[in-house]
Amino acid sequence: MTTKEPKPAVLILANGSIYWGKAAGITGTTTGEICFNTGMTGYQEIFTDPSYFGQVMVTTNAHIGNYGIKKDDEESGKVQIAGLVCKNFTNEFSRAMADEDIQQYFEEQNIVCIHGVDTREIVREIRTLGAMNCIISSDSDDIEQLKKAIGRGA
Repeated sequence: MTTKEPKPAVLILANGSIYWGKAAGITGTTTGEICFNTGMTGYQEIFTDPSYFGQVMVTTNAHIGNYGIKKDDEESGKVQIAGLVCKNFTNEFSRAMADEDIQQYFEEQNIVCIHGVDTREIVREIRTLGAMNCIISSDSDDIEQLKKAIGRGA
């Protein structure tokens, strides 16, 4: 079995900070206000919580995807976040009752994700500087164009 290397992805904050990582979910670009959640479990509930509508979520829990996706665990009928930033994105899941893996779920829901970044550093930046917009892209590495797109939405 061959493992396909994930595409590169970039996260740019409105203050100019740039984080390079790996893509998951769909290939694309998304923008939104960056926010974070410190929950240790319940990532699917966070993604589908209407209070996070249109925001780019940074999770501080190190592992996302490790117990899969169960349709009954959704807080609403769809994913509400605009994108995801996480440390470890895991397709292999341990919960026997899961319906699917997180990659399949994000593809169905058209979600852009970047992983393999230092989420602790990003959260410290948000806590220090406050709310700001950001952009995640796995289909462009043109930093100047992406910075321009932050303000106007991609």
